[in-house]
Amino acid sequence: MKPRWKGKGSQAKANADPMSKIVSQLQSSLIQSETRGLLSSCSVLVEVDAELADLLNRSCFGRPRITAQEDKQWFQLDMEEAFYLCFSLKCLKVISENGYIKSNEELWDYLKSKKPVFPVSYKVYSHLRHKNWVVRSGLQYGVDFVAYCHHPALVHSEYAVLVLSEGDNDLNGRLRVWSDVHCTVRLCGSVAKTLLTVIVNSNNQGANSPSCLEHYTVEEQTITRWNPERSREDQTGPKNGTKKIVKDWCNHI
Repeated sequence: MKPRWKGKGSQAKANADPMSKIVSQLQSSLIQSETRGLLSSCSVLVEVDAELADLLNRSCFGRPRITAQEDKQWFQLDMEEAFYLCFSLKCLKVISENGYIKSNEELWDYLKSKKPVFPVSYKVYSHLRHKNWVVRSGLQYGVDFVAYCHHPALVHSEYAVLVLSEGDNDLNGRLRVWSDVHCTVRLCGSVAKTLLTVIVNSNNQGANSPSCLEHYTVEEQTITRWNPERSREDQTGPKNGTKKIVKDWCNHI
């Protein structure tokens, strides 16, 4: 499935301002301003100025929060977004309500306590972000994430992402039977998205600290509906009677 751009000139705008460049600008700005986020239940709140708000918007991290304080702007980061800025990009510090700066290990433990599947969920999030995909929550589509090739204002999301953990049925819980696959693929097709399953293998590593992520591996597979027309005999094939069969394989992004 090719990117579905929103309006004339959207692709040109995206090519002129690649996501990798925007994220790099955000990283530098957060480091220079020594930005800190406030841990609040399952999210992190960040107070920003107009420049940082613009960069967060353009790089698709968090969402603005409307408050009664006209002189302040706040952004709310999801768990994976906050930890990506803290751990992977090393440009954000997270503090607790008592003003104590949490280490990466302490933040990791806290996020795991709030979301038991956080280690595999974060591995997939960071894996796609490192490839310069914009990753957003896929809750409204019944999946973990949706992935855009650039800013959602310029392009529709291409992939509906399901996070699976190899060999751990307690974490998987989905796509165990054919009916699950069929329903999920039909839903994705109805909203013009390709189902992308990202399978995380922990390689027998625990999840006691974020260092375990170095040993985790991922496998990407796209799953699409089988089209009978693609598997029929080619009527225009060779005259010697050889049949040309087209098979529908799962593809990797």
